[in-house]
Amino acid sequence: MREILIIGAGKSTGVLVDYLLKKSEKHQLQLVIADKNLQSAQSLAADHPKALPLELDIFNPSQRQQQIEKADLVISMLPARFHIEVARDCISFKKHLVTASYVSPEMEELHQQAVENGLVFMNEIGVDPGVDHMSAMQVIDRIRANGGHMLSFESFTGGLVAPEDDNNLWNYKFTWNPRNVVVAGQGGAAKFIQEGKYKYIPYHRLFRRTEFLDVEGYGRFEALANRNSLKYREVYGLQDILTLYRGTMRRVGFSKAWNIFVQLGMTDDTYHLEGSEDMSYRDFVNSFLPYSPTDSVELKMRHELKIDQDDFMWLKLEELDLFNPNKKIGIRNATPAQMLQKILEDSWTLRPGEKDMIVMYHKFGYELNGENKQIDSTMVCLGDGQLQTAMAKTVGLPVGIAALKILDGKISTPGVQIPISKEVYQPILEELETFGVRFRESETEYLGYNKLSL
Repeated sequence: MREILIIGAGKSTGVLVDYLLKKSEKHQLQLVIADKNLQSAQSLAADHPKALPLELDIFNPSQRQQQIEKADLVISMLPARFHIEVARDCISFKKHLVTASYVSPEMEELHQQAVENGLVFMNEIGVDPGVDHMSAMQVIDRIRANGGHMLSFESFTGGLVAPEDDNNLWNYKFTWNPRNVVVAGQGGAAKFIQEGKYKYIPYHRLFRRTEFLDVEGYGRFEALANRNSLKYREVYGLQDILTLYRGTMRRVGFSKAWNIFVQLGMTDDTYHLEGSEDMSYRDFVNSFLPYSPTDSVELKMRHELKIDQDDFMWLKLEELDLFNPNKKIGIRNATPAQMLQKILEDSWTLRPGEKDMIVMYHKFGYELNGENKQIDSTMVCLGDGQLQTAMAKTVGLPVGIAALKILDGKISTPGVQIPISKEVYQPILEELETFGVRFRESETEYLGYNKLSL
């Protein structure tokens, strides 16, 4: 019997556990599901004979190390900042490790030790990052194998509400960590390259620089740049590529409306508001507007934003109940971003029975035999309810498949890594297709960019 220790019983862990338990008999697996909240672990274990729930404080070194030492492989579903202590213990006890998070500098420092101990430390094996890496490299490697030369690569991913539950004016609901949505794009300018020219978008302009994408059967989306696309030149071996751009997908119109919050300063997470705990939603909005002895908060805001009362942007703001004097923030010493998140969660939290959707869109431009070509590749994954969400499926399934392949020796190259080698992406993508996570490719005309506008 081989033991897999899963640390963290969050939203994406349910699909992971379900996948591994269905494989447990055939592959001789015993799962230990550990979380600081024993009830959460018990809920996922569901009295299955191959699942043991465990209360675990990861900040208790002896308790953490005791469990890691007993395992054959460790899956960390913790917040990214907590992976490193687990990873160091995995080095000490010579255990394989799988996470869905970006490789941190501290994790990267363990690479040589992982190699020397023959350990696979697989990271970035969720959806974004994860499925995006694998689906991109599969096509890029195929183009190269056929003698093609990459000219451009653009990649976009969105976590959105499913069409049947898209019932608010923003065409958006939270399908993952709300905080990450509120502070997205902060911490530096977005960087990318177009037709050999470096481009930069500072945060205060980010939500007004978008492009449109059409996905067959699902309509039109907009895309805004991720913070740093340039690092993927090295990762994907695209050092001489002319265009490299990665971004986030939303429904058309979201970014223009979100930019209102950015311009007013409501997404700022660098300072705290005095008396935030007792502020009403209306007080919060008013704190960013000029004082007037006569004008209402609504009138001041319309004047500040230069929008009319019948403007669609104004209807979006009203829908959020921003001007309610009776609803309280209730968070002590809160930042503007935390307060905005609290307000948005009232309107944008998925209700029981509502479903989410993951949309991914890749564009591959390449030259083959003197002719420029393009492949567009799209994937849409719909959730099946509160536990089997699209986000949970596209994170939990790749993690589970990778863990099993590592245990079975089918993924064996040691070191701290991400899923960009054929050894990793081919079997995982093939199995994901059986769960409906499938990419559809089409060859289109390669247009490039209008060089006069670069």
